[in-house]
Amino acid sequence: MASVDLVVRGAGIFGLSIAWRAVQRGARVAVVDPHGAASGSSGGIVGALAPHVPENWNAKKAFQLESLLMAEGFWTEVAEAGGGAPGYARNGRLQPIADDHALALARQREGTARTLWQDHAVWEVVEATDAEWEPQSPGGYLIRDTLSALVHPRRGCEALVRALAQEGLSIAAESDAEGPTVWATGVAGLEDLSAGHRRSMGAGVKGQAALLQYDARGMPQLFAGGIHIIPHGDGTVAVGSTSEREYTSATETDARLNAVIEAARAAVPALRDAPVIDRWAEVRPRARSRAPMLGAWPERPGHFIANGGFKIGFGMAPKVAEVMVDLVLEGIDRVPEGFRVEDNL
Repeated sequence: MASVDLVVRGAGIFGLSIAWRAVQRGARVAVVDPHGAASGSSGGIVGALAPHVPENWNAKKAFQLESLLMAEGFWTEVAEAGGGAPGYARNGRLQPIADDHALALARQREGTARTLWQDHAVWEVVEATDAEWEPQSPGGYLIRDTLSALVHPRRGCEALVRALAQEGLSIAAESDAEGPTVWATGVAGLEDLSAGHRRSMGAGVKGQAALLQYDARGMPQLFAGGIHIIPHGDGTVAVGSTSEREYTSATETDARLNAVIEAARAAVPALRDAPVIDRWAEVRPRARSRAPMLGAWPERPGHFIANGGFKIGFGMAPKVAEVMVDLVLEGIDRVPEGFRVEDNL
């Protein structure tokens, strides 16, 4: 039975990122997932790394800002180490402004962004130009931010697997390796955590998304009508996603996705004739607190949790990896209040 510095259970974005950061620090690591890498919600197609609104600042927003600013360096290192192409790009985002009230609020946020984001990124109101790659804006104005980025989730995970392989680490279906263990097991992990507690620690929320054949590479991502519209660097555009608490099948798409596609076409006329080339559905882990759930597993000494990256898992992953490796390998606890496992009890 092998002894290692870290066992990671779960090979989604949190598990792979934690393993990568630990390997970079010279740790001996085992990654275990009976279903393989990115077999759940991390194997998706959308990949919007979009910030929270720059106001009412809290630990979650500050943590996300740090992580988004770390993302370029993180994904560059991964790509260079393994030769994979995660599809990362920081091309910003455009959002339509619906009315005068929304315009006034957006202008107010210009100031709060300068204070909170400092010189790292801009949030500003700009005039719509009726360009081909712009969302329809009833008020004639758009919000433009330069913090938003994107990554192709499926390819990002593949790039991490390739980088880990260059360090001699492969994903095992099972392992008898022993050592401090991080459980990054998504929806199944939330169910395990909830067992024996009076209330749920979290639950799965289904999402559906589609991939359209349309080349808008290098353009900003769009957010309109509640839909993320993501121009990937391979000449496709991802649109999504739904948020379904009740569902019959975790992986089948249905009329809800058709509504998402039609909403994207209505928001961006350039997409009206773009063919649908892929449809995707999976259940994503949502912790009860809505923030990622990080830290020691209270009832199990030597075991740790990294879970609940609902909608923001890829954006949070670089910082989650750093914080969890600090905690497990160095005993340094930098987990913010509101993120701790006990905050969900």
